[in-house]
Formats: sequence, C-alpha cells, structure tokens
Amino acid sequence: MKKYILSSLAVLSAAAFTSCNDMLDTDPRVTEMTQATFPGKPADVEALNAATYSIMNTMGGGDSDNQNIFFWWEVMSDDCYGSGGLQDNKVKSLHHLVEMSTSQFETPFILLYGGISRANNQIETIDNVPWTDKQQAQRNQLLGEAYFMRGLYTLWLTQLFGDVPLITSTTITPEMEEQVSAEDVIYPQILSDFVSAKSLMGTDKGFGDGHANKYVAEAFIARAYMFWAGFYKKVGELATGSAPAITLVEQEGCSGSLSQADVVSGLKEIIGSGAYKLCEDYRSLWQYSNSLLWAEAQDDADHGYAFIKDMKRENCFDMPGMGNGNTEELFQIQFMNASSWNIGGTYNAQRMYSNYISVFWGLRNGASNQNGDRNNTYPFNQGWGQGTPSCNIWDDWTDAERSGEYTDLRKKASLIDLDNELAKYTYEKDDCEESGYSVKKYAEVNLDACGANNDTWWSQAPGYTSSSLDNKMQGDHFEDFYLMRYADVLLMATELTGDASYMNLVQKRAGVPETPYSLKAVQNERRWEFAFEGLRFNDLRRWSGKDAGESSIAAKALQAQAGKKIVCLGDKSNKRTMEHMTCSWAERYAATNGFLAKPQTQITLMNGKIEQNPGWDAADAKTQYKVLY
Repeated sequence: MKKYILSSLAVLSAAAFTSCNDMLDTDPRVTEMTQATFPGKPADVEALNAATYSIMNTMGGGDSDNQNIFFWWEVMSDDCYGSGGLQDNKVKSLHHLVEMSTSQFETPFILLYGGISRANNQIETIDNVPWTDKQQAQRNQLLGEAYFMRGLYTLWLTQLFGDVPLITSTTITPEMEEQVSAEDVIYPQILSDFVSAKSLMGTDKGFGDGHANKYVAEAFIARAYMFWAGFYKKVGELATGSAPAITLVEQEGCSGSLSQADVVSGLKEIIGSGAYKLCEDYRSLWQYSNSLLWAEAQDDADHGYAFIKDMKRENCFDMPGMGNGNTEELFQIQFMNASSWNIGGTYNAQRMYSNYISVFWGLRNGASNQNGDRNNTYPFNQGWGQGTPSCNIWDDWTDAERSGEYTDLRKKASLIDLDNELAKYTYEKDDCEESGYSVKKYAEVNLDACGANNDTWWSQAPGYTSSSLDNKMQGDHFEDFYLMRYADVLLMATELTGDASYMNLVQKRAGVPETPYSLKAVQNERRWEFAFEGLRFNDLRRWSGKDAGESSIAAKALQAQAGKKIVCLGDKSNKRTMEHMTCSWAERYAATNGFLAKPQTQITLMNGKIEQNPGWDAADAKTQYKVLY
C-alpha cells in the first residue's frame, strides 16, 4: 500500500522554489542559482521535476477555500449542490456560477501559471547537465515530464478561464502578455506538449511514484482533443462526426499535425499494451473498502459495514494492486504524512500533502451536541458537508436502473443514502441545500478500532506515522485523487470510434447490461463511472459546444436542479426547494459558457491585455452572490 507521493524532494522543493503573486512574474529557481549554473547534474533536474509536480499537491491538497479544481467542477455540475453551512458561501457561489468578489478565483490562476513557469524552466535548463549517452533515456523522460506538466497546467487553466496569455518561456515577451485564442493558439500548444511528452517518455510505470509516462500522455491527448473538438469545433458526436486535424507546434518530439485517427491510435496503444486493467471490484478504488473495515464487517453482523462484507479480501483497498497504485490508475495526485498548519510560503499550501477533499465532502453530521459522533455515522466520519450530491444524480441513476431492470453497483459505491444507510444521521442546524445523500467516494472513514470519533482508518494502517498537522480529521487523508483511470481510456475509445466493446468492459465490471453504442449510452456511462471525480462539468460543456445557449445539453442539465426538495437548517419538514440565487442556471451557463471570472487584480495588473470573460460584468446583479438561507 503506497502512502506517499512523488518523493521527499517534493517537500524540499516546495520550500526551496519561490514565485511572486503576479502570475507572469514568476521565478521558480533556487534564489541564488541561475540558469547558467543550475541544474548541473541529473539530481538537480529531478528536484526541478518534483517542484513542477508539487503544484498538483497545492491544488489537490488542503486550503480553507479548497483549491482542488476538480471539486470546483463537480460543484459547478448538475451532480452536486454547493451546500455546507450558512457561512460556506464560496462553494455556493461556484454552484450558482456567481462570484462573491472580483478576484475570488485568483488562486488557481496564479498556481497554474506558477506550475507552467516551473515546467518552462525545466525545459529550458535541462541541457545544462552534461548528459552521457547512457543517461539519454533519463534526460528524455525528465524533459517529457516537463512538457506533459506544462500541457496539463495549461489545459486546466484554459478550461477554467478560456482565452488567456500563453506562456512558453521563462523570458516573458510583450507578445506573451497578450490574451490569445484558446481554440486557435492555446490548444495546439497543449496538444503539442502532450505529443512531445509521448515521444520523449518511456512506458515504465515505475519511473517514480506519481510520475507521467507515455501512456499517460496518450490518454491526456485524447481528453484535450475531445474537449477542443466538442466545445470549440462543436462536433457533438465524435464517433459519427470528425473534427479537423490540428496543426502542432514545432518543438522537440513534436511536428506535423494531430488527427482524430491519431488520437484513437494512442488510446488503442494503451489498451493493447496490457499495462493497465480494470480492478475486478469497483469498490476497490475507494478507501471505505479497506481490509480493516472489511474485517469488522466479518466480525460484527449488526454493526459492521455490510456494503463491503461480500468483497474478496484480496480486492480490499489496501491490498496489492488495489486502492492507491491500483491496476487501472494511470495518473493521480498522491499524498503523504507531511501536512502542517505551517506549510505555506508563496502558494499558501498549508495542508497540501493531505487529500483535503475528504474533509470538504465529509458528513456535516449530527445535532450540534453530537457532531462527529461516529455512532451516528459509522463507518464515515465528520467533515464540512460541502458539495452535497444533488437529488438529480440519484434520481436519474435510479430511473436508468428501473428502465433497464438492473442494479448498478456504482450508485451505492459512489453515494451514501443517508436515510437508509445511516439511520441515526441528523442534520446540522446551520446546514443548507441538503439532498439526503453524501459522497461515498473519498469520504472520511473511521473504524471501531480507532477509539476516537475524529480519527481516521489510516491511523491503524501498517507503517502509519502521525502527520504534523496534529488533527487527524483534517490531516490524515492519503487516498489518491484520480486524474486519469483506465476506465476513461476505454470510454473515450468508444466515444471516438463507436466501438461498444470498450464500453462493455466498464459496464460488465459494474454488473449492468452490456449495450450497443449510442452517444446517450456513453454519456450515461461516463456520468455513472466517474461520479464525483470532477469530469461531469467539462463533459457537459463539450457535448454542448460553445455558445449553444440555454437550450444546450449543459444548460438544461443544470437547470433541472430547480424545484428539487432540499433540507435547510436541519429541518427535514421544511418545504424549501433548490432555486437559483440570481436568475437561473441555464441563463448563467449560457452567459459564461462555463468559464469562471478572471481575477480583476490580474486584469488590472496587465493593463487591459487580459479581458474579462463574457457573463462576468461585476455591475450586473446576476453575477453577484446573494444570500439565500
């Protein structure tokens, strides 16, 4: 069972490398070293590489505002509400596609440019090292990882904010300061970086914990291409339509163009390699299936967690090939026992080495005098109750099961049905937008053996050492956050080709009927398979196409939340329904195309070279947060 990410260099590098709060004025190098002298040896490049990756921990780990953009995208989708307590207004503003302040979304804007700058530095300085012939594979791997991470950070940046400056050098030219077209300029660079990475990296899955390889690059080529083709080129059904080839940027490992056939070829190479396979049991992916909780289920029929009792022990989360480092995990953010209230520095990453999404999605449980009492919530633990699953995902999933006359294991593997699974659960008196469901994936897990309400099962795992956070409920979360699973490779292959055999493997694992290809079937499979993994919102966007208005797939899906019954202020008898705070979800989506507001501080800093996104005029009341509860 792996319990740490990258290497110990990630901790050292995060402290050693600095950057300013200006996203374009970023120097990721050690303070007293220059490009002329550093890096001087392979280990120096590995340190640069660890620093480049560590931005993912900063985003995927902890902060009071939760910087995990995949959590953001989930909250912005139709599968989650904002929820939380009355004071948790930032998450509710995301859900309603409004803002509380003109620079509310600045943190990922700065972080992603910081990661891009670190990758640029790694690309530019890698040949300061006098690589020997025997070291060329190592050199190429490290260069490929830098290209990959630059492409990844740029992809996330433009999916969040649309047209932005494209930074491809540590020397910022006036041209780079200008906002450019994501469709025509940025996506060709993103895909070129992924193609360079594919060409330079090897296929070794063991190059280091959490590192990319050739197959990872091929999978992200598909994800980026499909968003570009669907959202910008408006190819609604890729299996029957076809986007044009995209002209690539000339750089090491990359030239020519990339077609849909090339993308499919890359996915087929991953599938044909045999390097990855689906876990036999879907529950193996999630920490609630750990063998310690499984053992309690075998020993205590009345109190043990019955949902995992029928699992094979060898399929438990902490068994070889399962859970962290499992057989279908291509790329992920990993975590380790290094969190601290004091880890911060420039990037405010104070809890970055804990998977803090477990805290945000944790149960906001119990009356105030019982908060955190695991007798009410066993085996799940206390959290902040943000990003509550919507009624829509449960209802739509149930309708799909009824129409097909099957039971989809993934529904109860992904969601906690509070009324039926946790009979003693009571709502907090300051909560709002409760649906009766909670996220089971990534949920905090307790054990009878823990002996304390706010302990986590990790404290009982072999090799555990307490984190420096000294708060187990908030600090001891080491479950990988998946960024790419083999199931996604299979479903992308079906969506691009119309060959249902790939999708059927995913359906078979879930115990649902294997269906022929249809776009609707793929859309459903993606929603069920990746529930709460942060993919739904951008899937809706690419199936809608840019500027599709209030009749788009995305706008209609979001608007379907309106009128659903919710529990507010702990009162299950209330007649509150989910309503948009300023206008409607359809109107806000149509106005913004799903992009967030660019931070006004950066627009001001750049003297108008960056323009605010449509739909975010601060003078328009429809864009501004309004208290509902």
